[in-house]
Amino acid sequence: MRILLYLVILSAVTGCSCSGSKISGELDDISIILQDDPAEAMARLNGYDISEFKDSATIARWALLYSETMLANNLAAPTDTIINIAVDYYSVHNYKDEYNRASRIKALQQATDNKNELATALYLQKEKEFMLYKERAIREHIVYIGLIVLIIAAGIIVWMRQRLKIKSAQNDALMAEASMLNKSILSKTDDVSRLQATLHGLLENRFELIDSLCQTYYESQGTKTERKAIADKVKSEIEAVRTESFSDMEKAVNDCRDNILSFIKTTLPDIRPEDYQLTVYLASNLSTRTISLLLGESADVIYKRKSRLKKRLLEAGMAKNADFAKIF
Repeated sequence: MRILLYLVILSAVTGCSCSGSKISGELDDISIILQDDPAEAMARLNGYDISEFKDSATIARWALLYSETMLANNLAAPTDTIINIAVDYYSVHNYKDEYNRASRIKALQQATDNKNELATALYLQKEKEFMLYKERAIREHIVYIGLIVLIIAAGIIVWMRQRLKIKSAQNDALMAEASMLNKSILSKTDDVSRLQATLHGLLENRFELIDSLCQTYYESQGTKTERKAIADKVKSEIEAVRTESFSDMEKAVNDCRDNILSFIKTTLPDIRPEDYQLTVYLASNLSTRTISLLLGESADVIYKRKSRLKKRLLEAGMAKNADFAKIF
């Protein structure tokens, strides 16, 4: 659309400049002829149909030369219409020399009273041609304005359609991103569910046995020796969970949480074994009570150790890991 506007303006300017330059050259010739043959100059100026002129600058120059030629032929102008064309144009465009020249000619015309019927008729004819030029110029001006408005409107429509396309593409990208995020969340949810299922399979039998032994211990009316044997069996099972099942728990966490334990070892190679053990239990989603039972420490101690461990891992740059916030 912008190119079309440029082409329209260029064609209009080119047409006007070509026509204007041709007539300008002819007016130069008439200006020279005026010095030796004012009558011939007048005849040539009357030969133009000024309603066909393309620009106001050419009209103003013709008007100035026409008025000057009438003075050279000692002819009175019936009105000031034609000289006023030059006066007004040069005044508006701040051509001082031409304006002063036109003003001087106007004053001299008003002092001339040698009227000629043919000259008067031709003068009035040029006035009519000038009025036709003004009407045509107004129509062309309206057409150009309408064309420019049309091109601008078309450009706005194209721009709005482009904006809508871009917005639609952005919405599509956003929906695709949301879909990918949803899939990622579902994947993470599946990983956690898989972790829970894996750990449940590893620990279910041992925790059921521990629970059964504890129930027997509290309900038992046996001797101290029998109760001590039950307590020892519970401790033995807890120790088995802490030692025999630990490697399986570690593997399950790495499989289901994107190798987070391996990442922690790489990020914090000097992590203490007891802190790493606590990390594995936390990543396994074991409760604080269960962890305190496995580590043989109170729940308050576990909470404090967890807080110190979290701070240390944050300082080591673990915050960028997606599963870190879920664990801590």
